[in-house]
Amino acid sequence: MNDVQLISEITCPVCGHRARETMPTDACQYYYDCTGCGTLLKPKPGDCCVFCSFASVPCPPIQQSRACCEDGDRGE
Repeated sequence: MNDVQLISEITCPVCGHRARETMPTDACQYYYDCTGCGTLLKPKPGDCCVFCSFASVPCPPIQQSRACCEDGDRGE
């Protein structure tokens, strides 16, 4: 199994601002405030978190082919 990447570059779909962020390993990050324009990002339908929707690397559970946020552990 490959090592899990914890750093991902998230890109705002509104302004295009990019930021390198460390992904949490103990909860999904359901919301993200763009540091460029202040837009509150939420996951696209079918995605578990903002990293799976808007970042260069999906969240750690998805990288490990595990279910994500199945027990309501969203970082809300």
